[in-house]
Parts: sequence; C-alpha cells; structure tokens
Amino acid sequence: MANPGMLYVTMQPRPGLPIEQFHEWYDNEHGPTRLRLPRIFTNGLRYRAADGRGPEYLAVYDVTSMPLLQTETYTSLRANRSPREAETIGQVDVERHFLDLVSTEQSPLFIPIEQLTDDEGEGIVLLTVELKLKDTADAEAETVKWYEQHIDMLSKVPGWLRSRLFRTSRLETGAPVSFTALHEYAKGNELGDTAQQAASRSPGWEEVEAKYATLGSQRLYSLFYIFGPAPRDLHNLLRLEPSKSAFTSADSTTTTSNDPAAVINSYVTTSDGLKISYRLEGNPDPRAPTIAFCNSLLTSLHMWDPFVEILKAKRPQYRILRHDFRGRHAIPSPPVPATLDLLSDDLSSLLTALRIPKLDTLIGVSMGGATTLRFALKYPDKLRKFIACDFNAASSPANTNAWKERIAIAETPADDGSPGIAKLAGQTVERWFHPLTMQHKPDVVAWMTDMVAANDVEGFRYGCQALWDYDMKALMPECRDPGLLVVGEGDGKGALVKAMDGFKGLLGKEGAKLAVVPNAGHLPMCENPEGFWEAVEGSL
Repeated sequence: MANPGMLYVTMQPRPGLPIEQFHEWYDNEHGPTRLRLPRIFTNGLRYRAADGRGPEYLAVYDVTSMPLLQTETYTSLRANRSPREAETIGQVDVERHFLDLVSTEQSPLFIPIEQLTDDEGEGIVLLTVELKLKDTADAEAETVKWYEQHIDMLSKVPGWLRSRLFRTSRLETGAPVSFTALHEYAKGNELGDTAQQAASRSPGWEEVEAKYATLGSQRLYSLFYIFGPAPRDLHNLLRLEPSKSAFTSADSTTTTSNDPAAVINSYVTTSDGLKISYRLEGNPDPRAPTIAFCNSLLTSLHMWDPFVEILKAKRPQYRILRHDFRGRHAIPSPPVPATLDLLSDDLSSLLTALRIPKLDTLIGVSMGGATTLRFALKYPDKLRKFIACDFNAASSPANTNAWKERIAIAETPADDGSPGIAKLAGQTVERWFHPLTMQHKPDVVAWMTDMVAANDVEGFRYGCQALWDYDMKALMPECRDPGLLVVGEGDGKGALVKAMDGFKGLLGKEGAKLAVVPNAGHLPMCENPEGFWEAVEGSL
C-alpha cells in the first residue's frame, strides 16, 4: 500500500561557496538525478526564504511512497556522489527530513505546481509551521484536531491554494515526532501578518501549546525554481568560473561546460524506457525564446553544427535545443518501430522535461521535416511556427521498398568484411548531396559519411519505419501554426522541389511559401549553410 510523503530539505550555503556554483550543481545535477528515479518523486521544487531568516533555501520533493526512500535505488545516490557533488555539498549546511502525509485540503483553483509554467509557478508563497509534539497522551490526535481549525482560518485568506499536514516519517525510527504544515498561496495573496502568527492566531492554540505541542518554527518562502528530470540551467552555468563549469557524469551521459559558451548535453527517458540525448545552448536566459531542431534519419544532432554557428551569431536572443531521434543510438526493448507520431511524442516529452511550454520555432529536415509537420499538427499549442525542409507530406510504396533494401545493405557485411552500414553511408551521402558538394566539399562529404556510418544498425532498421506508410496531406489544411517550406534545388535531381511545390498550398488556410536553396541537395543546412540562412532568416 502506498504511503505518500515528502523529502523536505533545508540548505544554507556557507561563506566561500559561490552562489552560482550552489545553484548550478543543484539545478543541473542534484535535483534532476533524483527526478529521474523511476516512480519515487513526482516533482522537485526550490524555495528561497521570504522572511529574511535562515536557512535561506528549501527543497521539497513529493514522494509516491515513503518506503521507496529506503531502497538501494535511492540510497545509492548518496553513496555514489560525484566528486563535484561531494565538494559542493561539503560547503552547505543541510538538514533532511522524511515526512509522512497526514492530510490535504485544497482550493478548487489549485493546480499542481509541476503542471504550471515557470511564469505561473515562480513566486508562489509557502508558509511552513512546525509543531513539536509533547510526550503526553493524545498529543497527536488533539494536535490534528486543532489543525483542522487552523486550516479553516488559513483557507479563508485570499490567495490560499492548498494546505497539507505531514508527520515525522515512521522511517525515522526513534526520532521525536513533529508535525509540519505546508500552506501554499498564490503570488497575489493577503497573508500579511498572519504569516508571522499563523499558529498563535488559530482558535484553541493556547490549550494545544499548554498540553500537546510547542511551536518549533514558522517560515515563509517563495518558489523560485521548478526542476524536472532534464538539466536546463544555462544561466548559472554561464556564471561559473570556466574551471568549475566542466562536468561529466559517471556514466558520461551528462556533460556541461561554459567555455567558450554555456552548453548542456544530457538525456531524457521516454515512457518506453529509451534514452533520448539532447543538447541545450544559446541564450542562457531561462525565458529566452527557444528554437528546436529535428534531424534527418541516419544523422545526429551535430548535423546542424554549421547552421547553429550562424544562428548564434545572427540571432543571439534564442535558446537552442537539439536532440537525437530514437534509433540513432538504440531502440527500446522490446523493439518498437518508429512512427512520425512517436517521434513527435518524444519531442513533446523532451520539452516537458525541460519545462519549455512552447517553442518559438521548430526546424526539421528529411524525416525531421516530416516530424516537424506532424508535431505542428499534433501539438499546435507547443509551437509558434515551423520550418520544414526536404520532405514529403506522404510516403509512397516505392519509397517504403527502397528503405527495406537499404536495411538489407546495412545489415549485410561488405565483401571486404567492413560493416554494411559503412557501405550504406557512402551510397546515402552521394544520393543526398548536390554534385557540387560532392566535387568541391570533400570535408563536408567525409563528415556526413562518418556520421551516417556511426548510426546503430538495429536503430536504423526500426527508425526508418517512421517513413513508411504515412500521409499527412488530408490533415495539412487543419494546421494552425504558420510554416515555411525549404528545399535544396538539387534534392532528388529537382524532383522534391516539384513535390513540395505541389503540396505547399495545402498548409493551413493560406498555404505556405517554398524557399529553394541553391547549390544544395537533401541537406541544404549542411551543404550550403549560408544559403540556408538566407532562405530562413526572414522567419527567424
């Protein structure tokens, strides 16, 4: 049976610990690591004192069932701290409390904080009241009875959202028993002096204080950070000394650096257990508009490197998010074929984990272009506009058969014993690239060939199935987000230019414009990044 509760942690950084180091460590390592644990924590919230007292910081985590905090899944985190965590937490005065949930009362207007945007959530006020029970008969029962009247008073204060009562957890064997009440209020509230005298103003407090409990502490906090399972704090990362910014997790799945600019490389886990890698960079302001990218099949997020350098120089106001599609590195077990719906869901999950409620722009090419359109159709409220490149709005039987033939090539070693995926890589890049690229840009050709050859073979088998048997043409008129279509002039020897020109008018109520990038084939942002910039700069 579930025994819900809370992990309640107060913290005070000691003099000498740079405050940006404290925040960056907590936001990018400590908190997300805990939120990634399966089925233990439902949220993670950070508060700053609003009463001028210490400890200054509070972190709370709602726990689905308190006994899970005794499992190795959780206890191993403290036993296997990273050197960075050990060094930082050694400079912080920390008090941890395990609390069992006793009761909850909430306003009809209450929405769980983790479901709010940062703008909606940050600034929510938390009033905490600790009551230390006396060693007398009926102390718990009588204190709970008083608390019900206490709630009745506090819930009438305008702005009240929720009140919860917690008890010292039964996991803390032998510890003195206390109650901790947490009262949440909207940013615009009328707490006033009540925050300083919440307990003593409640009816019946004098009798409770005389017989059953003493007031341990009464604190007022303001919510300032809501974290999830994905590190995203570029702001504090940028403020660190460069030598302090370089971090690599023990499993090498997360790295951070601010030299020469703040970059976070990490991952999220999908609902079917697959790790999706992402890279977050650009404007470190957490409220900066975000541009995200969807890659071509058989490529990694690094296919956008040349264009991203231009974008950062020309449009420094943007935060930039890239990710690898499922199938680039691995597939879930048991294997599940990718679909455009599934790829769109993966991106939606990534945005949720990073607490990005809405993208400014989504840019995708090839399979990423098709995914971009599908995402706009399926999640229109998560997007302001999109740019879809070098793709078809519908598949064809001939194209599906071609992918099946390519799977066979990738899975069959070449005559010289080299991997079949290497042979496929050479064929693929030659098919993709414009003849001028093949002739005059050998470094670009080699770069892309190596990237394609590095794709997981089984990932390709199941990943390419997203391009089988789909048709979005009938849905395109329903598209609510404005879009720009882009294509390389030589893609398919010009055939894709004609195809995209044929379906551009289907998009939304007024259709879409089609921009053609000269001297480029299937990946214009790789072959001619400057020309691609000229095609899209008006939309950015």
